[in-house]
Amino acid sequence: QVQLVESGGGLVQAGGSLRLSCAASGRTFSSYAIGWFRQAPEKEREFVGGISRSGGSTRYADSVKGRFTISRDNAKNTVYLQMNSLKPQDTAVYYCAADLTPYPGTVVAVTSTYDYWGQGTQVSVSS
Repeated sequence: QVQLVESGGGLVQAGGSLRLSCAASGRTFSSYAIGWFRQAPEKEREFVGGISRSGGSTRYADSVKGRFTISRDNAKNTVYLQMNSLKPQDTAVYYCAADLTPYPGTVVAVTSTYDYWGQGTQVSVSS
């Protein structure tokens, strides 16, 4: 079992920044990759980005590339999503999820691949 808790969401003006955290507990932290997803009202959940088990590989959706950065601190069992230059279209509930992949360098963008999910944190960007 893996428990994930997101934090750091809130309301920010366009062009601003937020840093989301995903605190993990349960299984050994380095045994799973972490993905970030988001879901806006009446839209499907979409992949934002992810980081491999080792932390050596990251992957981002084209819509956030160059603006968002994912990092992991294995000592704190925490993954961070730094979001800069936020846009109103980034407004959504953001979720982190754990993929119990056997491959240390893999980041998968497919929602169904992920085994455990957090409860989500709301990010709202005003224009």
